[in-house]
Amino acid sequence: MIPSIYIDVKRKMTTSEGEKMLHIEREINGGDFICLVGHSGSGKTTLLRMLSGLVTPDEGIIKVGNEMWFDSQRKINSKPQQRSIAYMFQDFALFPNMSVEENICFAQKKRDRAKVNELLGIFDMEGLAKQKPAKLSGGQKQRVALARALASSPKILLLDEPLSSIDQEMRNTLQCEILRAHQYLAATSIMVTHDLHEADRMATEIIKIKNGLIIENDETDCTCLR
Repeated sequence: MIPSIYIDVKRKMTTSEGEKMLHIEREINGGDFICLVGHSGSGKTTLLRMLSGLVTPDEGIIKVGNEMWFDSQRKINSKPQQRSIAYMFQDFALFPNMSVEENICFAQKKRDRAKVNELLGIFDMEGLAKQKPAKLSGGQKQRVALARALASSPKILLLDEPLSSIDQEMRNTLQCEILRAHQYLAATSIMVTHDLHEADRMATEIIKIKNGLIIENDETDCTCLR
């Protein structure tokens, strides 16, 4: 059974418009594909970083299934490596000195060559296994980053605008690949995007954030929130 995620956190943010309070309270069903949308500075990436343990909330709780990852009152704050999360950054964050297969292997606590080979096959990268990232196209780097995220079999996959630097044709292809990765992983995925069309196409649920708060009503009909 895929665990649900309960979030009730607060964190002060410094934005171009001054200091704001990010306050997110939401329960996310296990196995859902969530898209976070909202203007820059609304708190989307901060929320991902709090879930991952890279940023500490000022107060609140983060609970995944029966595991408490953060509880400000009880002084619980699991380290990032203790949380079953894979974080796919906007710039992919591939290691330039490692080959494709070495980048994927790096995510594994215990080396599983069979799984690495399986992921290379899923993303059609068998012929690129020995290549370094500098030799890859943007779409190929995207696939390596996705495969690396899946290699550790996390409970939660976090994606921070993974398609922002990709042309539209490749973007459409990689949307399908991200959804395929989500289904393969059988976990919960949370993706930040500015594009409402993309969110409509991909998400089980769209969560809109404005000024640090979830907005329940549709306050804009724009297709892009940049």
